[in-house]
Amino acid sequence: MSKKIDLNKTVYELVSEYPELTDIMYNLGFTEITKKAMLNSVGRITTIPKGAKMKGISMMDIVSALMSNGFELVGEMPAMAGKKESAKPADTVEKAEGAVKTEEEAKAAKENKTGEETKPESRTEQLKGYLKRLGAGEDLESVRADFAKNFASVEASEIMRAEQELIKEGTPITEMQKLCDIHSALFHGATTEEKIANAEKAVEASLMKERIAAELAKRDSFPKKDYSDKHERAAALTQTVGHPLYTFTKENDALTVLLEEFKKNRSEEIFNKIREISIHYAKKGDLLYPHLKVKYGVSGPSAVMWTVDDEIRDELGSLAKVTEHSPEWNVHLDEVLKRAEEMIYKEQNILFPICAVNFTTEEWYGIYRDSKDYAECLGVKNERWEEAENAKVAAKPQVEGEIVMPGGHMTVPQLTALLNTIPVEITFIDENDINRYFNEGPKVFKRPGMAIDREVYSCHPPKIEPMVRSILDDFKSGARDQVQIWMEKGGRTMLVSYIAVRDSSGKYVGTTEVVQDMEFAKEHFQK
Repeated sequence: MSKKIDLNKTVYELVSEYPELTDIMYNLGFTEITKKAMLNSVGRITTIPKGAKMKGISMMDIVSALMSNGFELVGEMPAMAGKKESAKPADTVEKAEGAVKTEEEAKAAKENKTGEETKPESRTEQLKGYLKRLGAGEDLESVRADFAKNFASVEASEIMRAEQELIKEGTPITEMQKLCDIHSALFHGATTEEKIANAEKAVEASLMKERIAAELAKRDSFPKKDYSDKHERAAALTQTVGHPLYTFTKENDALTVLLEEFKKNRSEEIFNKIREISIHYAKKGDLLYPHLKVKYGVSGPSAVMWTVDDEIRDELGSLAKVTEHSPEWNVHLDEVLKRAEEMIYKEQNILFPICAVNFTTEEWYGIYRDSKDYAECLGVKNERWEEAENAKVAAKPQVEGEIVMPGGHMTVPQLTALLNTIPVEITFIDENDINRYFNEGPKVFKRPGMAIDREVYSCHPPKIEPMVRSILDDFKSGARDQVQIWMEKGGRTMLVSYIAVRDSSGKYVGTTEVVQDMEFAKEHFQK
């Protein structure tokens, strides 16, 4: 099973579940994580995103490190800005902090008639007093009432300091551990960090409403389609030999047979064959979902079905790694296969009819040509679509003569051949996040030709989009120039590099993604 990091859990819970997190978090800057007293106190009330905010550590660095070490992130994803907080308006946190400070200062001024600022030592002693009262068994609500009278808010560091001093004064660590949950209940909602987080959540909710309203307005701008005969139009295309919907339907028919066979004979061979569904899902994700959303404003399938596709594929991959097939394993597998069976129905009765109504003949030609880049799956061969093969492909306009550059000059054919010869996969998007260029040739990460002139975000599953946006925001702001991710793909080590492209004056003009197979380096250094 995959290692899952729930970002809503506390640091203490995560380290208890995955001890190897200690070294990873320490190297990222969470140096106190190796101190048991800190882990057993602050670690029990602090999540990774909250700790990152307190320490000033980039969530992008944390996410990259966790993914590189084989962890899968679940739970509510935070805004992943880089060194500079660019995920929200610059003044959002400042306003939230100002509101909290103003409230706290007003409270302190009212209580302190001498006008003198309360000393940190006295606040610590007060907090220690509350903790001692709880330790002695006093009712939580009684202590909370006194706490509320004297504290408008409290810093997490103050709670930590009070607990540390109690330990130094002789309170056994085991006793502090027993009381940690009660301590958390006492201070819950009163810390400055929590107040800022609540203010930020309110702002994020407001921004989300604005984005939804904008999306609905954009959807209304697309021409209305007549869906009254959608099933008849889809049926006609699924019966056209070689048509993309013909191939998709054949693959679904083959999967249906495999699922029925597996119910009767739960063999390893059939299970491995079923896993080829990932190719079927990849084609949908690259060729159908983005085009529906971008060209025709139909965003439902890309928002919902694409996510389910990813979940089914990932769960099957995780189950395949487990060698001992326990009763729990079989129950989990049956649940995943049930979702795959339901997806067949959704494709045939929802997705394919929607595509049949919206896509033009020329667009189906393009999808047919792009589909040739994908491997056969589920025993279904890509058959020849005569109409598409005989159709003339509109020639793309080319600039005559040579391209003059500071380093020399080349013809378009020369430049094209050069870029195709470089042993890497190259993608270039412009300053407006639009796909402008892919080099040609075999690729580990497919790049459909129909994705050219579309936003780069439309080419990524919903769960990856926040990280892509964060990287591009950092490049545009100058916070970063490069992000590298090492990963295993098809049993080979790959290096994916995202690099900001800037002109001679340093102005951002786009981003390039370079994918390089690094097996040659491993073989070289292993000699």
